[in-house]
Amino acid sequence: MTPIVKDRLIKDRCVVSLWIAFSLCFLAASVPRAHADNKVLGEIDLVGASKVENTSGVWVDDQYVGYLGELKGSKKLLLLPGEHSITVRQGGYLDFTQKISVRAGEKQTIDVKMEKDTRVSLPKITAEIKLDVKPNRAAVFVDGVFVGHVAELGGVGHALLVAPGKHAIKIMLPGYQTFETDIDLVANQKSTVKTDMVAGGPAEGVPLSH
Repeated sequence: MTPIVKDRLIKDRCVVSLWIAFSLCFLAASVPRAHADNKVLGEIDLVGASKVENTSGVWVDDQYVGYLGELKGSKKLLLLPGEHSITVRQGGYLDFTQKISVRAGEKQTIDVKMEKDTRVSLPKITAEIKLDVKPNRAAVFVDGVFVGHVAELGGVGHALLVAPGKHAIKIMLPGYQTFETDIDLVANQKSTVKTDMVAGGPAEGVPLSH
């Protein structure tokens, strides 16, 4: 065998080997993905005792994922196996926090009951903030404190009561850019915060801080 022919055969074998390796990598990347959706993740079913719980915000490992009542069906809570921290928050209530150990392919049910925070009291003189924000799943913070999600604080007959003065409003949702604004209110004043959140913020799975 001449050196030229030998060199050509070596190159051809390298090309074939690379093609096989690429094909195997492609299959490894595509096939287990569908399998993982069905078998690898564990499901967490949060059951609220009342409307208070069902309208409370849910955080998983410090990431806001939505309000409790919507985490069903296509939005059901699926987590990778391992240790996780579930926190449920509602304005005027103590945080509900539970550590869980998620197992692949298994469903766990957690009963959630919120307890009133006796340290919190509404001001005697208030101003009113209406929220007209899309998506209405977004979490709402006033002066750095979570007060609820847009759906329960907007619409007919719903509003956010605050003490007169200046307040920092922050609205956050995974996958969207955070919306922030300052508002200065006098006693009994009514004001509306309106915005369509812009897509492109931190994706789901990225912790959101307040």
